[in-house]
Amino acid sequence: MRSTAASAAPRPRRRTALAATGLVAALALTMTACGGSEGVEADAEPGGGTSQAAGTGADGQVEVPAGLADRLEEHGIDVDRWKDGGWKDWDRDKWLSEAKDFVNPVIEGLWQPDRMKSAKEADKTIGTKDAAADQGATDPEPAPVEAVAEKTPYHRNAAPVGKVFFDSPEGSMVCSGTVVKDVNHPGKSNLVWTAGHCVHAGGSGGWYRNLAFVPSYNDLDKSETELADATTGEMAPYGTWWADWASTSNQWIRGGAQDGGDGAAYDYSVLHVKPEQGGKSLEETVGAALEVDFSAPSATEIASMGAWGYPAAPPYNGLTMFKCVDRPGRLSLSPSLPTMYRIGCTMTGGSSGGGWFRVVDGDTVLVSNTSIGPLENTWLAGPQLGREAEAMYQNMSRTYGGQ
Repeated sequence: MRSTAASAAPRPRRRTALAATGLVAALALTMTACGGSEGVEADAEPGGGTSQAAGTGADGQVEVPAGLADRLEEHGIDVDRWKDGGWKDWDRDKWLSEAKDFVNPVIEGLWQPDRMKSAKEADKTIGTKDAAADQGATDPEPAPVEAVAEKTPYHRNAAPVGKVFFDSPEGSMVCSGTVVKDVNHPGKSNLVWTAGHCVHAGGSGGWYRNLAFVPSYNDLDKSETELADATTGEMAPYGTWWADWASTSNQWIRGGAQDGGDGAAYDYSVLHVKPEQGGKSLEETVGAALEVDFSAPSATEIASMGAWGYPAAPPYNGLTMFKCVDRPGRLSLSPSLPTMYRIGCTMTGGSSGGGWFRVVDGDTVLVSNTSIGPLENTWLAGPQLGREAEAMYQNMSRTYGGQ
């Protein structure tokens, strides 16, 4: 999301958000429900990059789909050596070509508590000066809204929210994500919504590795001292869920950059996950999932919108779930790109990919996700989810959802 090198600035003041109480109350109510929903398929052709992960067989050996094996060989990778553990090697010089394929075998026990806690935030930064110079439908910069810690236990107050872990050439990284409903598999969703830059590097690289989702991470919000000898079960009460399929927009793959770039307005992703252990679906396991609102309503029509996530850059440490609720405004990065939503919020890197929620007819729905923010840590921006996002989601649901 944003750089960890935040400039020294006065402490943001708290801002009263419109309808904040109603949004939070509706969210908590929705999180306790397990029902599915019916949806309408998008007319648009499926868009975005979708890639299959390798898996592990009953003997624990990595299994490589035939098509993926051929592509690995095209990249000069010895498939037999790769299956025997060579997938752990990350040659940065070759990554730009090899990472065209999403290679994500389930590695049981890889994401241990210490490794989770040491993962760095995935940053996407733009400067305030750059934002002010943008043309198009841009509203005045919002006043900062101080992030508020979510009530514990998280599984009762924000069950669909969790953390996304992955490995990049820079090391272990972390984002946030949300369990969303699967319209073609009601009540049994294995889909997670996050940001495109949490799964793919954009125009400068390719797919990340060892991508996993942990719902209700650190469910009781224990301190770093209390978690010194924590077990994986304490950190991941509902298990670790590995992405076996990942999809993001073609616009992010082509135009995404460290500062968001031309792909920022399309910076979203949906994952299909499976448990490291167990057989139930993700939705059945956590007891909740949110519907995705693809109507892309104008910010001027929304009285209140909230962002949830696990900020990890200072002054936060990534152990606590936070939220910001504000009346959204509009941010245009270019007249040729869709306008993004923007709210005041002090959450930092690590909250990237976290869901943005609003209440529609009494139900809480996901309407965006955290994408970019300024160095000053005063606001967040997220993409509108329109026809392109819905086509990507529908393609994932129809093709891979029941697997």
